Amino acid sequence: MEDVAAQSAHAEGVRRLLNSYRAIPAGASVRLAKPTSNLFRARAKRAAPGLDVSGLANVVSVDPHGQTADVAGMCTYENLVAATLPFGLSPLVVPQLKTITLGGAVTGLGIESASFRNGLPHESVVDMDVLTGGGEVVTTSRSREPELFRAFPNSYGTLGYAVRLRIELEPVKPFVALRHIRFHSLSDLTATTATIVDAASHDGVRVDYLDGVVFSADESYLTLGTQTVAPGPVSDYTGNDIYYRSIQHPAGVKHDRLTIHDYLWRWDTDWFWCSRAFGAQNPAIRRWWPRRYRRSSFYSKLIGYDQKFGIADRIEARHGRPPLERVVQDVEVPLENTENFLAWFLDNVPIEPVWLCPLRLRDHDGWPLYPLRAGHTYVNIGFWSSVPSVSGSVGHTNRLIERKVSKLGGHKSLYSDAFYTRDEFDELYGAESYNTVKKTYDPDSRLLDLYAKAVQRQ
Repeated sequence: MEDVAAQSAHAEGVRRLLNSYRAIPAGASVRLAKPTSNLFRARAKRAAPGLDVSGLANVVSVDPHGQTADVAGMCTYENLVAATLPFGLSPLVVPQLKTITLGGAVTGLGIESASFRNGLPHESVVDMDVLTGGGEVVTTSRSREPELFRAFPNSYGTLGYAVRLRIELEPVKPFVALRHIRFHSLSDLTATTATIVDAASHDGVRVDYLDGVVFSADESYLTLGTQTVAPGPVSDYTGNDIYYRSIQHPAGVKHDRLTIHDYLWRWDTDWFWCSRAFGAQNPAIRRWWPRRYRRSSFYSKLIGYDQKFGIADRIEARHGRPPLERVVQDVEVPLENTENFLAWFLDNVPIEPVWLCPLRLRDHDGWPLYPLRAGHTYVNIGFWSSVPSVSGSVGHTNRLIERKVSKLGGHKSLYSDAFYTRDEFDELYGAESYNTVKKTYDPDSRLLDLYAKAVQRQ
């Protein structure tokens, strides 16, 4: 629906953005003036002013008949979903955390349980306006400025910033019926995953959403979600109950139901299981934890305080233990190699549980900066915790994981710490395509280089 006020507000936001670009000194790097981030890696502080994106946080319009939405680049998925659900519509992929922005998911990588049928968030972009390093707002799509359109995903703001995006939406029903299937071997887990991805069904029932959790080699689960209009009782995991713990059971299939709203945000309340570090999943503490603070935006502030003041390392030192190495990563591994990776991970990395999310690209032309094979099934494997550090070896465990993932034909997302050499990075993340597009749209290198940003933390 067209909203004249929203259109006008967006135009004013673009004007402020361009004015802020022009205010940055010619020799200074261009970056966002943004107080929060869902990146899990440190970055160098800059004295120069940043881009003013304060006016680019809204849904500009929703077209329920065409099933599209025009969205400003800094609009969060929480606000986007709130605007589309009243029409019975949802983005094709809704990343797990409410605070993730649409522009962030597209220039980075987002994934969720619809990804086995809908791919990645950038694949549902119809067209978008991008502020390039050259200070121009360029409209790009599969047929217009296609080189920029293809290279933008996984560029993390080094080719430009999404100002406005038009995305596809899909109809959704008001409830999601869940089946939590218990597996006692990793081979059975991966074999069943392959069957469900190919058929989009299981035991004759349609599967709309698919993800999983691995607690150990002999305890893992696939969660199958099926949209439904059938009324009935629903669970609530925003209080004392913890969603991922609700999945566990001795054998067979466990059933559950959520509203579509609560299903989309089922992970946000506990920010996966990262929030264990703050006692938010200890029942005795959780009972007194204010409900308004059971959300990812609050937990991220706590993570920031920990990084700034070294709280966790101080606690470890007080108990005579070495500092912790943060291992917060998402990797994509071909399905046929997933059992191999999981077995290795469980033997070598003391982190559990592990999240699984099958993925298959929708677009067969591919995305050069994150070169997954079209028509091939991958599994996103996410793990978010810390391990004891190894003296004299910075990023020891992260480096082991990087090597294993590369050996198995996979990639990892660049939102967190990375330790690749330049040659390794260039081979994995499409340097040839990236460099060509970089020269065209950022000729004066006003934006950071991708390697400098992702690995060197500049």
